[in-house]
Amino acid sequence: MRKPYLERLKDGVLLFDGAMGTMIYDSGVFINQCFENVNLTSPDTILNIHRKMAEAGAQVLTTNSFSANPIKLSSYDLEEKTAEINIRSVELAREIAGEELYVAGSIGPTSVRMAPIGNTPREEVADAFKVQIEALIEAGVDLLLFETFRNLDELVLAARTAKFVNVDIPVQAQISLRHEETEIPKETYYNLFRQLDDEDSIDVIGMNCSTGPADMLDILNEIQGRMTKPFSIMPNAGFPRDIDGRQMYLASPEYFAEYSLKFLDAGVSVIGGCCGTTQDHIKKMGDALLSLDKGRRQQIVIKQEEDSSVEPIPLAERSSLGKALADKEWITTVELVPPIGTDLTKVLNKAGTLINHNVNVINIPDGPRASSRISAFFTAVEIFRKTGIETIPHICCRDRNLIGLQSELLSTQAAGIRNILLVTGDPPKAGNYPDVTGVFDVDSIGLISLVSSLNRGIDLGGKKIPSQTGFVIGAGINPTAQFLEKEIMRAFMKAEAGADFFITQPVFDLELLDSFLNRIKGTGVPVIAGVWPLASYRNALFLHNEVPGVTIPLHIMKRMEKQESKEAAREEGILIARYLVDQMKNQIAGIQVSPPFGRIDTALEVME
Repeated sequence: MRKPYLERLKDGVLLFDGAMGTMIYDSGVFINQCFENVNLTSPDTILNIHRKMAEAGAQVLTTNSFSANPIKLSSYDLEEKTAEINIRSVELAREIAGEELYVAGSIGPTSVRMAPIGNTPREEVADAFKVQIEALIEAGVDLLLFETFRNLDELVLAARTAKFVNVDIPVQAQISLRHEETEIPKETYYNLFRQLDDEDSIDVIGMNCSTGPADMLDILNEIQGRMTKPFSIMPNAGFPRDIDGRQMYLASPEYFAEYSLKFLDAGVSVIGGCCGTTQDHIKKMGDALLSLDKGRRQQIVIKQEEDSSVEPIPLAERSSLGKALADKEWITTVELVPPIGTDLTKVLNKAGTLINHNVNVINIPDGPRASSRISAFFTAVEIFRKTGIETIPHICCRDRNLIGLQSELLSTQAAGIRNILLVTGDPPKAGNYPDVTGVFDVDSIGLISLVSSLNRGIDLGGKKIPSQTGFVIGAGINPTAQFLEKEIMRAFMKAEAGADFFITQPVFDLELLDSFLNRIKGTGVPVIAGVWPLASYRNALFLHNEVPGVTIPLHIMKRMEKQESKEAAREEGILIARYLVDQMKNQIAGIQVSPPFGRIDTALEVME
C-alpha cells in the first residue's frame, strides 16, 4: 500500500512515467484532435499507455488531462465535458496503478494572457482551474501535477486555487524553460525557483519540458542545496530537431539513464520524462536509478547483544598498510585490474615486479565499469600467497546482497587479506551487461558500517562472531565531483562509519584537490591520491568524457594534444603525473598509480 505522497518522497527518489502526448500520437491519434478526449473515445489506448509505463517500472502514472480545462477544451467545443474527461482520466490511470502506484492529476496552463497583461480576467482563469481541480480530486488523485507552465504568475494562481479547493492535496509545480533561456544569468534561476520554494501553496517544485537532460543538469548545478522543498525534474528526450518536417527527439534511453544518475547525485526527489520519452526511456532510467537509490537509503542498524562487542584491533596491528597509516609513512600503491579470462599469470608477474621495487600494496578493482572479470577477492588472495605483497581488493555493493557481502568479507579475512576498499560500484548499465540487475542492498557507507561492526566482533544480525575481523577500511572520494557539497557530506559520513583511509579518483586539477582536502580535513582520515599517467591525447579524452568522476583541465589536455608519437605522449603523461605528485605530496598520505593498459613500467617511472 502506498504512503501519502509527500511522506513517500522522504524515503528517496520516485520515478514518474514518460510522455503521454508522445505515446498518444504514436498510437495513431492525429495531432489536430483533442488528446484528452481520447479518455472517452478510445479508453483502451490510454489504458495501454499506462500499462506500458507501469511495466517499465514507473511508480507514478500521470493522468491524460494536461489540457482538460474548460478554456482549452472550448476550442474543441468540449468545455461541457470538462469534469467527465478529468474524472475518466483518473479512473483509467487508477485501473492500472491499483493500490501500489501513485496517480498524478496532470494540469497544464490555459495558454491565455491574464490581466493586466492580457484581456482574460484572473478570476476566469482561476475558475477554469477550479473546475478541473475539483474533478481530479473527486476522482481520487494522489497529487496535483501542474506542469509545463511558463508564466510563474499563472502557476502560483493555479497552486493557490488547488489549496483553496482542498488544503491537504499535495501540489507539485513545474516550470518550463526554453532551450535558449538556459543562457540567461545563472542567478536568475535561483530567483525563479526561490519564488516557488517560498510559496506556501506549493509542496514540490521542479521543471519539465522544452529542454533535455544536459540543460536541466546545468540549472540544477546552480540551485543545488539552495532549495528547501523536494525537487522534481522531467526533461524532454533532448532538444527536438526538425527531420523531414517532423519534430524528433533523439536522446536515447541509455542517455536518459546516464543523466538520471546525475540527477540522483544532485539530490532530486522526483525523476521522470517529458516530450519524446517512451516506456523504453523510463525502463532504462528505473534500471539505473532505483536499486542504486535504495542502497543509498538503506541504513544498516546492527542491534548487538548487550556488552557483546570488543575493542577493534589497533590500526597498526592489522596490516603493514595499517601500520604505515598509523605511523604516517608515505604509501605507494599500484592498481592492477583482474583479467577478463581465467589466466592470472600476467597479473602475478606484474605483482612480483612491483614488490621488488618497494611498492607497499597492490590495489585490485572489483568489476570496474560493471565488467565481469576474475574476482578481486581471488586475485588478491593469489597475489598475496604467491608474492607476499599486501593487497587492497575492492568490494562493491552492486553484485551481492548483504548476506553475500558478509560472506565475502569473512572469506577475505580468513584468507589473510586485511586491507579492503569499499565502494558502491558502477551500475550495470555502465558495462557490457546493461540488463543485469544491480543489487545495491546498501551503498559504500552502509558497507563501511557493516565492516566496522565485524571489526568489533558483531555480525549483520547483531550476533557475536567467534573471532573479530581486523580490516583496514578504505573508501573512495572524488575531489572533482559535480555536486561537491554532497560528496563532502558523504566523506564525513564515511569517516563516521569507520573509514581508515580515503583513495581519490585520479586527480589532475590541483586547485580542486587543495580546496577539497581542506574541506574534509575535519574527518581526520588520511588521503591517498589517485594518479593516472596519461598515455595519449585520446586516453585523456576518454578519461575526461567517459569515466565518472574524472576531470582533466584544459591546459593538461593541450599538453597531451601536442605530442606527435605514442612514446612522446607516454613520457609527457609521466612528467605530468610526477609534477602532480610533487605538488600535492605535503597534503596526502601517499599515491595510488593506475597505469594505462596495465603498464607497470609506467607506474614505476612515476614513482621514481
